[in-house]
Amino acid sequence: MDKILVGLKRVVDYNVRVRVRSDGSGVETDGVKMSINPFDEIALEEALRIRDRGDASEVIVVSIGSSDAQQQLRTGLAMGADRAILVESAESVDPLTVARVFMSLIERETADLVLLGKQAIDGDNSQTGQMLAALWGRPQATFASKLDIEGSTATVTREIDSGLEIVEVDLPAVVTVDLRMNEPRYVKLPDIMKAKKKPLDMLALNELNVEQAAAIREVRFEPPSEREKGVIVDDVASLVTALKDKGLL
Repeated sequence: MDKILVGLKRVVDYNVRVRVRSDGSGVETDGVKMSINPFDEIALEEALRIRDRGDASEVIVVSIGSSDAQQQLRTGLAMGADRAILVESAESVDPLTVARVFMSLIERETADLVLLGKQAIDGDNSQTGQMLAALWGRPQATFASKLDIEGSTATVTREIDSGLEIVEVDLPAVVTVDLRMNEPRYVKLPDIMKAKKKPLDMLALNELNVEQAAAIREVRFEPPSEREKGVIVDDVASLVTALKDKGLL
């Protein structure tokens, strides 16, 4: 296998409490810590392990967004990725547009494997990998907790509702990873310094012949309503009564 493409999305750090802007136009990001989507970080770690075992020659990290996403790409390079590509877009892009961007990059780079997080923690769509596989006409294995590569075949352990499922897919393919696949490595200062010298290419959407035409328009954001205060009951009978009073039984 030659090249692995890995998607890295810039999101609000998972330790930060998300706040909606006062005008309801979106989530507040000014002055907020931004990080790599945690699922994407796991995907990158897995790609690096595959390369380090000698099953791939190059790992390329890709992000789509504003120039600020260079920070997350540099972190990916510090983790060990060989190259980075930033596809610049002033506006947020929907999963289908992201899939089309990756399809174009696959053709440019002749990638053999695309590793993505199973979802992003901001939109929680869990759609990009599936859409990309459909556009590419290649197999997909989603929600992966284990990945083994042997020749032109990938054996994937998937997390499903009833437990685990093991599937084999022919490469090239798309794999989306779950939380239990691995533990991403810690980035050290010397690696951060080395990452500054690694190539980071910047492209525009129109250079990839991709149109940004979202099928869904986000109109307004609202924070969730406050949770009601809990009630302590003395016994099972009181619990049943309380549930009945709320119309839950």
